[in-house]
Amino acid sequence: MSVVVMFFAILAALAGWWLARQRLFAKPWLEQGVIDDGVPEFRLSHDPAKRVGLGFLLAVIGSLFMLVIGAWFMRRDLGDWQPVPIPGILWINTGALVLSSLVLEWTQRAVRRDSIGAVRTGLAIAAVFALAFIGGQLFAWQQLAASGFVVAGNPANSFFYLVTGLHGLHILGGLVALGWAAIKASRATDTRTVRLNVELCATYWLFMLFVWVVLFSLIAGWAGRFVDFCMELLS
Repeated sequence: MSVVVMFFAILAALAGWWLARQRLFAKPWLEQGVIDDGVPEFRLSHDPAKRVGLGFLLAVIGSLFMLVIGAWFMRRDLGDWQPVPIPGILWINTGALVLSSLVLEWTQRAVRRDSIGAVRTGLAIAAVFALAFIGGQLFAWQQLAASGFVVAGNPANSFFYLVTGLHGLHILGGLVALGWAAIKASRATDTRTVRLNVELCATYWLFMLFVWVVLFSLIAGWAGRFVDFCMELLS
């Protein structure tokens, strides 16, 4: 259960960092800027309600995966657990998800430069890498099933399909939001109308990348060995 506690602590730290980054605790009615004619102008809040909504969504998703991870460790301690071999394509899939997240970070910079063409390109490339990740996960399922590691074959098999399937569904949900941002960008003449969409997509993608790294460490057995090592030190 130590990994669950650690996972929750990291989620809390990420949430605090994200809230500070979004300046949700700022008081915009006390902040003033100056436009060209010298008249004070209150800064826009950039729709903080959507940012808060994303924060709650990520908290719910994080809690869901935390429960799954806890169940994973409790079930693993029973005698019938037989680890699943790691398909090599999972490394490629991880790289695709990393690249998708990096491209969205680059797209955020394009938004700040007000380069709508670069934003459109960035969203398209990020979507391609995300689709490659989903396709790679399905191929990994096919490889395991062809090798006899079916869902009902062993509890470890079931958990593998469960955690990768849940994560894949959340990536598909993110692709819907990414597609909507791409549609808005295709109709926009500047980046003001898509700024928030791109920022929220980038934040969601970074979070799902973190979740996948944790899940991959579970699947590969690194997290279990780390917990066992810590338990030995404490005993």
